[in-house]
Amino acid sequence: MIVRVKLYANLDEYLPDGSSRNQADMDFADGTTAAAALARLGLPPEVCHLVLVNGVFLAPSERAANVLEDGDHLAVWPPVAGG
Repeated sequence: MIVRVKLYANLDEYLPDGSSRNQADMDFADGTTAAAALARLGLPPEVCHLVLVNGVFLAPSERAANVLEDGDHLAVWPPVAGG
């Protein structure tokens, strides 16, 4: 199944080589969860502050149970600080 992965700020370095800007269409096995997709990208859990699937917030406690579907959009932001 194909899932569009968008990684924001400095997280784009975790995308596969040849990715366009901050996103990539990636092939995952059926039954892949959001947590498994993030782990496959090598993203440490502590840098995945805000995770959305199809624009809906996914709490850290829900990521291991949320099964992705073909055509989903998975977006991730790191913790952000500012003043």
